Amino acid sequence: MDRFLEQLPFLAPEHRTIAQGVARFVEVEVEPHANEEDDDVDERSRRYVTALANAGALDYAVAKTSGLSVRTLCVIREGLAYSSALADLAFVMQGLGTYAISQAAPEHVRDFWLTRAAQGKAIAAFALTEPDAGSDVSAIQTTAHRDGDTYVIDGHKRFISNAGIADFYTVFARTGTREGGRAALSAFVVSSRMQGFSIVARTPLMAPHPIGEIAFADCRVPAEDMVGNEGDGFGLAMETLDMFRPSVGAAACGMARRALDESVRYAAMRKQFGKPLIEHQLVQEKLADMVTDLDAARLLVYRAAYLRDTGVPRVKREASEAKLFATEAASRIIDSAVQIHGGSGLVRGSVVERLYRDIRALRIYEGTSEIQKLVIAGQLLKESF
Repeated sequence: MDRFLEQLPFLAPEHRTIAQGVARFVEVEVEPHANEEDDDVDERSRRYVTALANAGALDYAVAKTSGLSVRTLCVIREGLAYSSALADLAFVMQGLGTYAISQAAPEHVRDFWLTRAAQGKAIAAFALTEPDAGSDVSAIQTTAHRDGDTYVIDGHKRFISNAGIADFYTVFARTGTREGGRAALSAFVVSSRMQGFSIVARTPLMAPHPIGEIAFADCRVPAEDMVGNEGDGFGLAMETLDMFRPSVGAAACGMARRALDESVRYAAMRKQFGKPLIEHQLVQEKLADMVTDLDAARLLVYRAAYLRDTGVPRVKREASEAKLFATEAASRIIDSAVQIHGGSGLVRGSVVERLYRDIRALRIYEGTSEIQKLVIAGQLLKESF
């Protein structure tokens, strides 16, 4: 399947070189630990952040003055997710948690946190979701009000990746109300050491993931730690999600590619009715559907990344198509992989069983499949009339 990157018209030689470097990194630093699910997930996440920083990979996730290459994000995420969803998470969260800061924070705040994040000395988080505000960001109830030289934040966030291990959070809070009752959101950098900040709970998921709930009770944040101006929060949140959305599809492609590779190997080895599974036509049909789905998903992902990198002004539809199709296709591919493996695919700790649990979240976070369909249709209508 590595031949696919050579065939893509959307990648330059440097992207293929990065992909090769990621494959070597994964072989040494990730694959030997990919199945260690009984270990402390927090400690494994920290180890991955350190390893990625030492390899220079976090420089591609943390935006500097030159911005980010979405194609590079996608190449790296696909390579990491091929082996470990947790390693992929460690990489991308350094980007998600710092992107708004890179775009709009005061220079001294930006330089401090971005430098530490890129060096792996500080772990980042993106605090947007709340118990009653998931896809509907405008329903955020966490508030922030100005009090002299500080903003006082009160509220509760849920499903926050890296909660409990992050050193700082990009937090979105309501600082007013717009016409029509919609929230005017603002963004803040909040250190985990701030008085009034707390970890409320850790949330166990079906696949290992450092995630939980955080709360703010009279949490006073210096006014200089506001990211952008009052009311800029919604735009910064959407800009962050739009930047990283194609790379979610890339992570899905990495998982799907691993499932396909495992299936081909297993089907060639496993014999039933006197011949290898791979010689049975119904197994070949599954493999044909899997590889076609995967190729189509990768084309959509890297098309969206290419368009974003080359300055096309609006790629919202293309990014949503990539995220939607790749995550749904990867779920189909991995389900077929489990079917090909039969009972062996149900064994806890087998590669395809782990992938089956890992892939499910990608159809939900950073915009559910249903939300992506609404975005796609909305953009289509705008382009048509």
